[in-house]
Amino acid sequence: MDWLPDLNTVWFLLVGALLAGYAILDGFDLGVGALHLLTRDEQNRRIMLNSIGPVWDGNEVWLVTAGGALFAAFPNVYATVFSGFYMAFMLLLFALIFRAVAIEFRSKQPMKWWRSFWDVSFSLASILASLLIGIAFGNIAGGIAIGPDGEFSGGFASLLHPYSLLMGVLVLALFMMHGAIYVVMKTEGPLHDRVRGWIKHTMIFFIICYGVTTMATLIYVPHMSDAVKRNPLLFVIPVLNLLAIANIPREIERGRDFRAFLSSCAAIVTLMALFGVDMYPNLVYSFPAPERSLTIYNSASSPKTLAIMLVIAVIGMPLVAAYTVSIYWIFRGKVRLEASSY
Repeated sequence: MDWLPDLNTVWFLLVGALLAGYAILDGFDLGVGALHLLTRDEQNRRIMLNSIGPVWDGNEVWLVTAGGALFAAFPNVYATVFSGFYMAFMLLLFALIFRAVAIEFRSKQPMKWWRSFWDVSFSLASILASLLIGIAFGNIAGGIAIGPDGEFSGGFASLLHPYSLLMGVLVLALFMMHGAIYVVMKTEGPLHDRVRGWIKHTMIFFIICYGVTTMATLIYVPHMSDAVKRNPLLFVIPVLNLLAIANIPREIERGRDFRAFLSSCAAIVTLMALFGVDMYPNLVYSFPAPERSLTIYNSASSPKTLAIMLVIAVIGMPLVAAYTVSIYWIFRGKVRLEASSY
């Protein structure tokens, strides 16, 4: 049974799966928000809001669950990251909360200035949240200053370096592409035809950011390619990622919007898989002292805690997945505006 992964690796995979689920589900929410101001028509803006209206709050459950799993399995990482990234996380929470408020308040009053204010708030909050998520991943991969005590020894400004900002823009571009595909899948008529044109532009934006970030990673963050260099079989992950991205315009051209959305989901999953493979066994890379990195072993809870929490996760994760599937099944189909719509 030596081939079975240890509990630390299992929890690494579980946290990664939860983060990937969040990126897929809330990713298109944030993408729709980032694109929201590109249409000025009142009805079209309402349609875009209502395309995510029934699901956006449930999608955030995956982020909360991922945070809880991280706290349970790797408390040292939770403590270091949430204390070191305190200002960034407060900004992220502010953006997510303000986005929710904008969605709920936007159509409560008929005045044009009222709706315009909340439209701008919704879009800016979505853009800020996307950038901050990417910046966090950029710092985790590129490395942060971790002291001998395992605590973050830098400041908020030190998190805003070129590589992390580049990662932030990459995530924003990815979510915009993902969101545009989702809107095409959920709409019809003139808005559907217009957003189909957005997909091409968001894909170009994403591919440029993807290429630049890949080159920057190979040059300035070379440890993120060590795993693939050691095991050439892992090269299949970036190949699958490129195939998923390349299949998006093919499916859009043939009018198969749902398949295009699945390809976009596959692109996110393979990107997250590549990130995880390159990070393993590190959870937070330490720079310039790699020996201080937080790994799945030196930052984990006790084996007994991991085992007990795994039983809870095995019971709880299917429930979260079932809830998500049921909501999407209930609200399947094209968006129709009703009296109770946003």
